[in-house]
Formats: sequence, structure tokens, C-alpha cells
Amino acid sequence: MAKKEKSEYLIQAVSHALDLLEQFHGETDELGVTELSKRLKLHKNNVFRLLATLEARGYIEQNRVTENYRLGLKTLELGQTFIRQMGLLRQSKPVLEALVKECNETTYVAILKDFNIIYLDAVETDMTVRVVPRVGSRLPAYCTAAGKVQIAYMSDEELENYLPPKEIKRYTKNTVTDRDLLKKQLKTIADQGYAIDNEELDVGVKCVSAPIRDYTRRIIGAVSISGPSMRFTDERMDKELIPLVTKAAQEISSKLGFQ
Repeated sequence: MAKKEKSEYLIQAVSHALDLLEQFHGETDELGVTELSKRLKLHKNNVFRLLATLEARGYIEQNRVTENYRLGLKTLELGQTFIRQMGLLRQSKPVLEALVKECNETTYVAILKDFNIIYLDAVETDMTVRVVPRVGSRLPAYCTAAGKVQIAYMSDEELENYLPPKEIKRYTKNTVTDRDLLKKQLKTIADQGYAIDNEELDVGVKCVSAPIRDYTRRIIGAVSISGPSMRFTDERMDKELIPLVTKAAQEISSKLGFQ
């Protein structure tokens, strides 16, 4: 029996779904059913069914204000998985190691997932008093430096997806739980390009973080320096740690193709 070409095994509905996802590229953020129907040359009813299926799985979401559609968080999750497997960890490891040699504090690389950050890798300091690495742990984005520096660049609507749906939990007396105050803080972070966790998650622990971008200019992670608050004085933050962490983030971003 003759060997069949792979094209003979293609499932048309799956192909149409992928064609639909690929319409969201470049500067295209949102598209309506009518526009998608024209682009895909499919009946509106077929497009709607594709959208409904993709939305149910989290690959597409609807803007309730405009009623248009945009990529869902599931696509970001897949993209981050690819980055993690193919580039981010490999490129960040030597930078983290060099960073520890310069400041002798524990360094991390972290990504966003759902409402939290996940530390993917860490390089420890040899100091006796140190922060215990939390690789693989899920920590709230709104009260960690690595989380705040990533959600700071989101729109107000996107930000709502990364804030707890109800009351913002307080972990320490420094945790910012007022939504308006938090958004104001995030705007400052976006303007300055780095974030500080001033004992907002754990008492006695401070952290400074800067965003990592890839070749598409998207923020796909963050690099952080963390340690006991007694060593993270304001003067040391300004003169040493902030310049070091921003330089490290720029170096990793450059390795990932960011210009």
C-alpha cells in the first residue's frame, strides 16, 4: 500500500482553528466575528463555533466591552513554556551566577502563571544568613518584586486578571492591599523599569527585580536579587543592587533577541 502524504491526515476543523489563532499577530490585538469571517473566508456561524471552542479552552477570550476577541492566557502559557524549555533558563543561568559573584546575594529568574509568579531557577549566596530559595513555588504577583515588575506593564483590564478577584490578601504590614494605591505603585515601577519588594511578602526579606524581554519585546520573565532586609539598605539598593539587576535583565533579554 502506498505511503500516504501527511497532508492527507489533516483535520480541517483543527486547521481552521489554528488559522484563526494566527490572525492575532503583529499589532492586531482584537478582532470581531465579521472581520475573522472575511479573513478566513468562513461563514460567521463556523467562526463563532471555533471561537466558542477556543474560548472554552482558554486560548481565546472576549472583551466584554467591545465584544471583540483576543488571545487568551493559555496562548501565553504555551509561549512561556517554549521560552522556558528552549531559551530562558539556558540563557539566564550564567547571568545569575555572575550576578551572585558581584553582589553575593541569592538571585532568581521567574515567570508569571495565572495570579502568581513561579521561580524557575536560583543561584544561592554563600552568606550564612540567606533567603531560602523557592524554586517551583507559586507566589502572589502583587507583593513580590518579580511579579510587580511584570504586571506593571499591563493595561488596567489585563491587570485585573492578575489581581485576586476579591479581597487582596495581606501578608505583612507592608503589603499593599488597596487597589488604587497598588496601581499607582505599578505605574511608577513601569516608569522606572524595576520593582522592589519591601518586606511585602515576608518580614525581614527584601527583593529587587527587573523585567526580561524577548525578541518580540514582550516581557516573558524577571530577574531578581533577594536577601535579608538588614543587608538591603536604601543606599545599597540605589548604588549597587538596582544597577546590577537591571543590567542582568538587559543581558538576558539581549540573549533572547531583544533589541
